[in-house]
Amino acid sequence: MVSTSAKGSPMLEIQGISRHFGSTVAVDGIDISVEQGEFLTLLGPSGSGKSTTLYMVAGFDAPSAGDIRLRGDSILGMSPNERNVGMVFQRYSLFPHMNVRENIGFPLSVRKKSRREIDVCVDEMLELVQLRQFADRKPSELSGGQQQRVALARALVYEPQILLMDEPLSALDRKLREELQQQIRALHARIQTTIIYVTHDQDEALHLSDRIAVFNHGRIAQVGSGEELYGQPNDSFVASFIGASTFVVAQVNAVDGDLARLDIPGSDRGVIVPRTDAMREGVEVLFMVRPERLRLSQEMPDSDNENILRVKVTESVFLGDSMTYRVETQSGLEFRIKRAAAAPGRIRPEDSSHYYLCWAVEDTHCFDSWSENEIQPQHANSHCDIAEHPKKSEFEEPSSEAVG
Repeated sequence: MVSTSAKGSPMLEIQGISRHFGSTVAVDGIDISVEQGEFLTLLGPSGSGKSTTLYMVAGFDAPSAGDIRLRGDSILGMSPNERNVGMVFQRYSLFPHMNVRENIGFPLSVRKKSRREIDVCVDEMLELVQLRQFADRKPSELSGGQQQRVALARALVYEPQILLMDEPLSALDRKLREELQQQIRALHARIQTTIIYVTHDQDEALHLSDRIAVFNHGRIAQVGSGEELYGQPNDSFVASFIGASTFVVAQVNAVDGDLARLDIPGSDRGVIVPRTDAMREGVEVLFMVRPERLRLSQEMPDSDNENILRVKVTESVFLGDSMTYRVETQSGLEFRIKRAAAAPGRIRPEDSSHYYLCWAVEDTHCFDSWSENEIQPQHANSHCDIAEHPKKSEFEEPSSEAVG
């Protein structure tokens, strides 16, 4: 069972809500709670149910089943404006005929606030989003990032209990998106508004969130901090969606206590992995290794706690702060490695050297079930013919120089 509870007293409770569109199930009986001041991100691929869930909380859509409770009371019978939640959309939705000040103050005008009260609140918002000097400009005279900050200020000006944000940065370029991520995070730290944020961008979710709810096929696959989702994924989908990794399907050929040995063609030792409850000799399992947990050495490591495979480097890519390498085993399996660009001993494919690929046994994640359509793993046993007849010239004994 997926734990979706907030640590403190929940401000918002989503209880078993579903949303059906004819025979299509967009949201399938999800439960999650959000505490006061929390930044929760709903993360998942397109069509996974995250935006539909957000719109049901906002009141723009109604669940087919279940309940949504705010501070203990059901809000299903309330219109969007009665729920006192703020909404920031992907496309800003600013009024083109109004200037920045008028756009921000519009929700207060609708609520029949006095002109003096509106002016004071708008001035506070302009300071908060650092747009005072642009107060008299129309939306068409602003950059995309500035327009999104106006939309954010407009959603906050009437002090909503919860701020809902539906992929608000997806239309921006990368540099501006990263700048606004930092501003949103800093803003949340200052005002402690409860935020529910929707995105399909895993990096954005990791950067912004206190907790992340990973959606898949209308259900919540896992909820946790970024560290928990990355380091302790519940299933293969979460493992593949949070971070980039190498996935390989291999057969169990031995089980011993808490460990199991997987058959890897071309390797006498195979791969040693932590044992799962369902592991039995002869069954296939999926194993995964994060790229930063892998290292290369030209010297054969003397360790019983590491997995070791002979490889050759087929690609190296410089990414500014990091280097990524693609390596290939004797049987044709590919692994990707990531390490700091400043690390000594840069490796180039044209060097024609061969290495030992190493990683700690405990850094291997194993799964008993998976979807081939979602993760497209490599299959170790599909390379058996290659492994039986390796080219000796391609796998000569490496030198003793250590790398990485």
